[in-house]
Amino acid sequence: MDVDDLSRLRIERTKYQTQRNKRKRYFSLIMVLAIFAVGGILYGTGILKPATKVEIVNVTTIYPSQTFTLLNASGYVVAQRKSAVSSKITSWLVSLFVEEGSIVKKGEIIATLENKDVLAALDKAKANIEVARFELEHAEAELTEAALAFNRTKELLESEFAAPSEFDAAEARYKSAIAAVAAKKAALQAAEAALKEAEVNLEYTYIRAPFDAVVLTKTADVGDIVTPVGAAANVRASVVTIADMDSLQVEADVSESNIKQVKTGQPCEIQLDALPNERFRGEVHMIVPTADRSKASVLVKVAFIDKDSSILPEMSAKVAFLKREVTKKEQKPVKAVPISAIAKYKGRDVVYVVTSNRAVEKKIEVGRRLDNMVEILSGLEIGDKVVLSPQGKIKDGKRVKIIEE
Repeated sequence: MDVDDLSRLRIERTKYQTQRNKRKRYFSLIMVLAIFAVGGILYGTGILKPATKVEIVNVTTIYPSQTFTLLNASGYVVAQRKSAVSSKITSWLVSLFVEEGSIVKKGEIIATLENKDVLAALDKAKANIEVARFELEHAEAELTEAALAFNRTKELLESEFAAPSEFDAAEARYKSAIAAVAAKKAALQAAEAALKEAEVNLEYTYIRAPFDAVVLTKTADVGDIVTPVGAAANVRASVVTIADMDSLQVEADVSESNIKQVKTGQPCEIQLDALPNERFRGEVHMIVPTADRSKASVLVKVAFIDKDSSILPEMSAKVAFLKREVTKKEQKPVKAVPISAIAKYKGRDVVYVVTSNRAVEKKIEVGRRLDNMVEILSGLEIGDKVVLSPQGKIKDGKRVKIIEE
């Protein structure tokens, strides 16, 4: 084979490289066009659009009274009638009939003290009365006999059948009998007074409830010495502490600068920390006419209108002083959102709930307007996050970014 034949066998590399470069350019162009197409689709669907910054608020439960509250104050439940029940005498406590939480009625015996000596004195007083009665009866019999003798002697003297000396003796005996009866009556009265004294002393050994109440604390036990004044470590000045539950009131401190907004008889709403889901109706009972210099506040006493056995002394409380009374319909809590969270869409009320960083349109049914809040009857649940002021900037499905406070 000659040289010319071999030269014809050479591969033309330039031609093949040009074709390969053309294919690469076509492929790159197709990829760019595809990317733009996909990007356009994604942008059109909102995926690539920048998220709209929004403020949100949670659907919450409110009491309608919160919308016409003038001011709030805190305080404690205090019994206006409270007593540390003790004894007038010093003696051993031999029995105790109550414990913490016991309900007692006025005059009911709470405890008894050792009273053997008093009982003995009472028996003696009763016996002395019987003796005094018998002696009085004897003196009255003597008086009757002396009166008869005196009258007979007087008649005989008038008929001159008796000597003047006999008349004088009969008269003296009669007067003596009268004096003896008077003395025996006085002795009977003294014996009766001694009996009353013994009965009073016996009553002192019975410790009774001074009014209808509930026992709060027990401060003495059987075997303790009870005395009006506790002078030693093992001596008790009181047996129990009781409180009249019908006299419970909230004593709240109101700032001096706000006291002008409070007046006697003003409606209030009371919330107890121990019962956070309850609201109790109340009214201002008294504004104590003095200020606390250290707190710069005035004490206000608020009475409960509705009684409840779950209300206990010393519970912490919050008082809302209201512009007007709470109606029966306003006593229950309602779901609500700010009125600015509600938008109009095709003539209906809607809100936009934030779910997975997107605004989801929800149709709602609204109820009463409560100041700047609106009652939600249906369409939302407690805790849902809704967009504030969505009108004109939020649509269903739009990506959103929550503005952190």
